[in-house]
Amino acid sequence: MAGLIKREDIDEVRQRTDIKEVVDGYVTLKGAGLGSYKGLCPFHDERSPSFTVRPQVGRYHCFGCGEDGDVISFVQKLDHISFHEAVEKLAHRIAFELHYEDGGSGPNREDIGRRQRLLDAHKVADEFFRAQLLTPGAAEGRNFLYGRGFDRAAAEQFGVGYAPQGWDALLKHLRGRGYTDAELKLTGMFSEGGRGIYDRFRGRLIWPIRDIAGDTIGFGARKLYEDDQGPKYLNTPETALYKKSQVLYGIDLAKRNIAKDRQLVVVEGYTDVMACHLAGVPTAVATCGTAFAADHIKIARRLLSDDGSGGEVIFTFDGDAAGQKAALRAFEEDQRFVAQTFVAVEPTGADPCELRQSKGDSAVRDLISSRRPLFEFAIRATLKRHNLDTVEGRIAALRESAPVVAQIRDAGIRPAYARELAGWLGMPVEEVSRAVGVATKRAAQASAGGPGGSQGSGQGAGQGRGPGSGQGFAASGRGYAGPGPGVAPLPPSAVLPSYNRPDPRDPVAAMERQALEVVLQEPRMLEGETWQRFSESRLSTPAYLAIHEAIRATGLEATGDPVRWVEQLLQEVPEPLRPLVSELAVVPLPASTPEGAQRYCRDILARLFELQITRVKAEKMGQLQRLDASADPEEFQRLNRELMQLEMQRRSLRSDA
Repeated sequence: MAGLIKREDIDEVRQRTDIKEVVDGYVTLKGAGLGSYKGLCPFHDERSPSFTVRPQVGRYHCFGCGEDGDVISFVQKLDHISFHEAVEKLAHRIAFELHYEDGGSGPNREDIGRRQRLLDAHKVADEFFRAQLLTPGAAEGRNFLYGRGFDRAAAEQFGVGYAPQGWDALLKHLRGRGYTDAELKLTGMFSEGGRGIYDRFRGRLIWPIRDIAGDTIGFGARKLYEDDQGPKYLNTPETALYKKSQVLYGIDLAKRNIAKDRQLVVVEGYTDVMACHLAGVPTAVATCGTAFAADHIKIARRLLSDDGSGGEVIFTFDGDAAGQKAALRAFEEDQRFVAQTFVAVEPTGADPCELRQSKGDSAVRDLISSRRPLFEFAIRATLKRHNLDTVEGRIAALRESAPVVAQIRDAGIRPAYARELAGWLGMPVEEVSRAVGVATKRAAQASAGGPGGSQGSGQGAGQGRGPGSGQGFAASGRGYAGPGPGVAPLPPSAVLPSYNRPDPRDPVAAMERQALEVVLQEPRMLEGETWQRFSESRLSTPAYLAIHEAIRATGLEATGDPVRWVEQLLQEVPEPLRPLVSELAVVPLPASTPEGAQRYCRDILARLFELQITRVKAEKMGQLQRLDASADPEEFQRLNRELMQLEMQRRSLRSDA
């Protein structure tokens, strides 16, 4: 089992990784001043770019939605992976070997290299299959796609390809790219016989199955020819990369929309996913030859930020007996979600692909909009198994359906469905309510008494701050809404300080803000006497004063490394102010050359120090005016000397600037 990654290694990965290069893989960035870059925010929809990256300090900040962080949190949020996984992914990217605490170990270099070799082989195969779809021999595959309403653009969007007929087309191709048979056996793309290995997929339409990060890890293949004796759909078998219980087809394309819209639509096949996305339902995914189960739910909850603040999971099933069985199986897993679960079944039994073919894109959208609560579907499906025209049938139906109603999580909705059930059964409401009450008590006792009961199960997965939430000092001026990722909630007795967003129209606050921008982005400016002057400065704006105190507590040790400097400061500053620190660290400085930036920084700090001198002079002038010179001539002379020294310091600052 992998242990905790050592803190110093996490810091090393953060410092060695160029955040601009990583972000460039997701967002188109353009220069926005010296050392700053801007692009459209990947966390919310916007027309004008407000997402800013400052490589020098290793951070990003969106001035539109307030989302912020370092390169690790960026990969974590965009790829929807854990902190641990993000660090390992970035470490592999820069070929850095991680070390682990508690005697644990992570993947060794050999394992990492083998995994990457497998991923590379899948990438080559993916490109091969896509190229083959355009050849004359793939006419049957193209006809299949066209017959289901998918043109060439759709095929390219989803990476659909074609496996040629024959036994070794892909085998020869990969051997020609330097892969050994021993390596190819591990990919799952080949079968083995008496004469060696041969292509597993032959004469079939191919869909690449990708993980959440977009890497191809397996393939799904659809039969095209009558003489093909294999199953209708043939998938990659279990491999080191491909675990069907942990894979959702289309997740790489749907993940951002799932996170943004707080909606996940589960369909049954590859063409259903394609139809939904093309029809305007970009949150659709499908399982790969298995039921939607616990591991899939973990992925879904992480994407939905399934923490009780909304979100919905919609299952689409065929209207036949198999579809109803699948829906009821999904209902058994319902308690693992906090999000509301629904089911959408087309009355004619058509799947999304068929519906799009026959009635167009709007019909697919209407199907999803017509969703019903999954527990309602489960109740009605239960009733269908009984003859409600007889007393015995109604009693049996009540006994079976009352526990279904009892499973409804929302205690406010449960009584309403008990009344609905009474109407469907044609029985007194009181009798049905009693039966539901008994079933509810039994469920509660079972949950409390048994190990790992369903109550509250799965609540910890995927929680944390989602895009746009809990941002504190975002441009919209929202207040602090809660702790960030990985931060334990405060006990009830703890009280967080309250900080109002500084008024940008206040000239003193604006001056203090500019000084903090300089210090955060160019900490080397604090060397020597400048540090003493800055430490003795008294900032008047509460939020900026708290950041100033955190800077003093952090000290000069890390000022030579801006990435480490900002990271340490973020650990020192009060939690509600971390978004503001991130904002100050990335806002572009008004300079176009390094020399101009240095002049600007010196000028801003000089203005701050002059402001401090002016304040101290005003205080001492007040003391001097209140003092009786004849009663205390020594104090009078001391104050005059200090005023002269302050004036000399002020003039010196102006001459230096």
